[in-house]
Amino acid sequence: MSHIETDLIHKGKEFNESKAVVTPIYQTSTYFADEDLKEYIVAATETKHPNFYHRHGNPTNSQVASIVASLEKTEDSLVLATGMAAISTAILSVVKVGDHVVTQNSLYSGAMLFFKEFLSDYGVEVTHVDQKDNQAFEKALRPNTKLIYVETPSNPNLDITDLQFIADLGKKHKITTMADNTFASPINQSPKDLGIDVIIHSATKYLGGHSDLTAGVVCGTKDFIEKVWRRSLVLGGSLSPFDSWLLLRGLKTLSMRVKQINSNALALAEFFEKHPAIKYTGYIGLKSHPQYDLAQKQMRGGTGMLCIEVIGDEEDAYQNAQSVLNKLKIFANAASLGGVESLVVHPASMWGSHHDKSQKSTSGITTGMLRVSVGIEHIDDLIQDFDQALKEIK
Repeated sequence: MSHIETDLIHKGKEFNESKAVVTPIYQTSTYFADEDLKEYIVAATETKHPNFYHRHGNPTNSQVASIVASLEKTEDSLVLATGMAAISTAILSVVKVGDHVVTQNSLYSGAMLFFKEFLSDYGVEVTHVDQKDNQAFEKALRPNTKLIYVETPSNPNLDITDLQFIADLGKKHKITTMADNTFASPINQSPKDLGIDVIIHSATKYLGGHSDLTAGVVCGTKDFIEKVWRRSLVLGGSLSPFDSWLLLRGLKTLSMRVKQINSNALALAEFFEKHPAIKYTGYIGLKSHPQYDLAQKQMRGGTGMLCIEVIGDEEDAYQNAQSVLNKLKIFANAASLGGVESLVVHPASMWGSHHDKSQKSTSGITTGMLRVSVGIEHIDDLIQDFDQALKEIK
């Protein structure tokens, strides 16, 4: 059995039927039919057939899916156009009207909107709980609960969900468990090893790694992925050939990138923890993180995501956070995360249209919080950039 680094380069090569070392971009919407009608029927009906019609499948998509399934240790995976396409299509493959979902308070804002607005409109009830409280998940279960959906580490406050507990809880009550593994990446965390049924990714982030594509991935059993694929045919979130090719290219360096990012993020977090202008540093690789032991138990690395809170009361903290954003030179104030470049955002502003004040409080978002996505630049330059930006904060 080969190692991750080798699989990232060579897995799924059977889908490249050319002699090109780099998989071609199959920039076509449709394919010539076989003269044998029986073969054409197979192509038209087989799950993810790569040579029938793009919404059904694409050779490059098949190669990417093979790599990510191997990374997440699942039988199969399906690539889609965005992370939200992956989240929504996977969830709609589990629940229907009259069902109930248990999820956590702190989630990616797009997923939160899907739970809060979309599912309620279609007769699916959702209960949100504190992800740090295992018993809260169990207490929230109902006879009609069909899905437990978690995200760990959470966006943006870096709380951890106990994946082993969630997996065991799901198996005990015959409930599907689903985990968004975007923040961790498969290099740092393997939910399948802990018993989680379905793993989701926004491949826009670490898997792609270069901020030049949007994509999502759903990983699970062959039977479940076939169900998700059938949902995707009518929901229409197919991944474009060019984005698929970019994702395939990005995956080749995933292990190298994430390991460098892990190292940078830990060093930057240690700098923040000692800085007088920072009143809180949330990073799962720091021993001061309240869930450090759990993170060490279920993760192999700390990821490149961290959050900080600058000093000051509510209004002063807001002004201080804005001042830091304006003075940073290397860290770009831009949405998204997981790329080679370092980014920083102000969650209270970015999530403003998705959360009311009580929801921001419940999710841990404060006016002085900054979410930092650490890239692969030299760590000395990253520390110096924040050091100069924080100088006038008192």
